[in-house]
Amino acid sequence: MKKSISRPEALELLERHLKTDYLRLHSRESEVIMQAMAKKLGGDEDFWGICGLLHDLDLDEINGNMNRHGSRTVDILKNEGYDIPELFQAIMAHVEGFGDHGYKRISQLDFILSGAETLTGLISAYVILRPGGKIEGLKTKSIMKKFKSPAFAAKVDRDLIREAADHANMELNEFITLSIDAMSSIADELGM
Repeated sequence: MKKSISRPEALELLERHLKTDYLRLHSRESEVIMQAMAKKLGGDEDFWGICGLLHDLDLDEINGNMNRHGSRTVDILKNEGYDIPELFQAIMAHVEGFGDHGYKRISQLDFILSGAETLTGLISAYVILRPGGKIEGLKTKSIMKKFKSPAFAAKVDRDLIREAADHANMELNEFITLSIDAMSSIADELGM
């Protein structure tokens, strides 16, 4: 069993298992935010990035059965010969509340992955509404305003983002700024 995974290996798995463009872009957004968070907090940038890249690996395969979300990704990784408990934990913890798998968010990584991948939805929804649909020049205060409006991107769980900021020992606006900056770094790739 392989105890680690490289980014090229993770990208190859992503190419094989995620066919939906939106999900691939979301995975990249999550990856760069997680790398930025790891850099800020002294985590392993490569590993945290891979957690972001692979967290939704199963979404094209589970046909909307959210009870299988996370566990199917872990099955895929195990079938590929990986045995990386910290990665499995983070992936399963990001779906806490779906199904009865019993995984809970316990580590800083778990909380930040859950919040970071959720925040991509709020930022992306706002960028779509901007003239030209570009992230360039996006201000944190604009996202904070939408964050406080529960009707905007109503499915985005603000509590997950707050918890992530808390576990990162950051103010919410700092967490959001770091995320905007990370997504901006790949704006051309994201088409925003």
